[in-house]
Amino acid sequence: MGPPILFYLLSLNRSLENGYGNYEEISKRISQRRAKAANMDSQHLLTTTRSVRKRLDFDRPVEREVLEKCLEIALQAPTGSNLQSWRFMIVGDPEKRKQISDLYRKAFKVYASAPNPAQPSDASDPRVSQREKVVSSAVYLAENMWRAPYLVIPCYEGRVENQGVLAQASFYGSILPAAWSFMLALRAHGLGTAWTTLHLMHEKEAAEILGIPSNFTQTCLLPVAYYQGDDFKPAQRLPVQQVISYDHW
Repeated sequence: MGPPILFYLLSLNRSLENGYGNYEEISKRISQRRAKAANMDSQHLLTTTRSVRKRLDFDRPVEREVLEKCLEIALQAPTGSNLQSWRFMIVGDPEKRKQISDLYRKAFKVYASAPNPAQPSDASDPRVSQREKVVSSAVYLAENMWRAPYLVIPCYEGRVENQGVLAQASFYGSILPAAWSFMLALRAHGLGTAWTTLHLMHEKEAAEILGIPSNFTQTCLLPVAYYQGDDFKPAQRLPVQQVISYDHW
């Protein structure tokens, strides 16, 4: 039985078990989403993989088989010297999810109360029109992260916080591409997540809760869930001409 059929049957069975509708409705919905994902071209995937917060479906379970398939895809990402010294901490236990989410929420409160860096004020700047929406969704995630079926923490062996730029760039360049590939794979399979790092204010506490060895660095925290709705749109960004330089800054 191939992965697409297995994914279909697993999704259908879990949806029926959790009361998301009758057989025909669920089958049609899953088929439509699978067809859309299968036909998604690379440009659409890359321009519509968003940090998903308010549209995460916290009430729908995520199949372990789908999660591991997305991580299998992520492991194709580049890694320095082909060391592959990455580990992905998957948190599914409800009590541990709550403990990690509490750390995130505590860090979020510190972040939200800190002085804000200089913000653009020009009404024509796309960042200005999106600011209120971003803040609202960030608050929502901080309050609801514990509800996500899984939290995933990409880790890499080693510590570089006291080393120079070269060591740090090489280190994070060996794990963050895999984390981003994981986000893309989730999107292609009908799931969403949001890139977060605030729990790193309490990295040692998180390591103690999860048994992560002290010689491994946690790099981000990704709440994983199916998303609600059918699709996403490209975000409003600054014009490319405004952020590039040829040959000289």
